[in-house]
Amino acid sequence: MYGSPETIRKILTESGDTWAVVGLSSNRERAAYGVAAVLQRYGKRIVPVHPKAETVHGEQGYPSLEAIPFDVDVVDVFVNSHLAGQVADEAVAAGAKAVWFQLDVIDETAYDRVRAAGLDMVMDRCPAIEIPRLG
Repeated sequence: MYGSPETIRKILTESGDTWAVVGLSSNRERAAYGVAAVLQRYGKRIVPVHPKAETVHGEQGYPSLEAIPFDVDVVDVFVNSHLAGQVADEAVAAGAKAVWFQLDVIDETAYDRVRAAGLDMVMDRCPAIEIPRLG
């Protein structure tokens, strides 16, 4: 498992409340849209990251992580696994504290790079499923 229960809890409760959601657009049919809404309900500030840079759930979007003009605590990744490693590297470069790869987003070498850089990471899990379990 990529992300122990302790790491999941730490990211959700201690790593900070500003979450860049990579792949989040205004498309209500996409999983990212619903997950971002759950994160907001639990007090997280979501930052949409998508080439369209759309405003989603009332939050200004940005075309890339590097375009965000403030610090981001966690980078939540909703892109295909073959693109996720690049996003993980961008998260490290941006100074994020943690990276979260969504369900079915798997890149073991990216996981190893992120951990080696000193960040917490969870892979193949969903924060919208995990956060209500915290109690």
